[in-house]
Amino acid sequence: MIENLETLFKQISCGVYVIGVSDGIHQNAFTAAWVMQVSFKPPLLAFSINPGHYSYNLLQAGGICSVNVLSQEQFRIAEHFGCSGINHKMAGFQWQEDKTGAPILTKSLAYFDCQVSHYTDAGDHRIAVCKVLAAGKLNEGRPLLYGQTGDMDRSSKIYKDNLL
Repeated sequence: MIENLETLFKQISCGVYVIGVSDGIHQNAFTAAWVMQVSFKPPLLAFSINPGHYSYNLLQAGGICSVNVLSQEQFRIAEHFGCSGINHKMAGFQWQEDKTGAPILTKSLAYFDCQVSHYTDAGDHRIAVCKVLAAGKLNEGRPLLYGQTGDMDRSSKIYKDNLL
């Protein structure tokens, strides 16, 4: 058994993001910390998504998404989009679009507008590998890091329920 795994994983440096998804009609967004650049040519990002969530269905149907970088002052936004089952989750926030039509969070630090290239299985999640079609800086600030979110994702309970 590994003790304090949720604390140890938070030592791996990664940011906190809002991923915006659309199937062309419906839109949704969710918080993600497992995002990384995986290629220069073509420019590719990858992120992890739970296939049991509504956002995954929209992502598969539409094949587009945005990766929105949150600032250290946007913990509440990360918390809001980290909750599932909220009706009208997108309401009360300003959104814009770029090339793909995926929802881009206007108050984020920066965004990447993407088209899904392919998926791969990763335990209880799937990895979406996405080609960056457009990107831009929107606001000034310092990125929010996963280690700064405490137990917002309730990982301590998840690890206790799924002993290694």
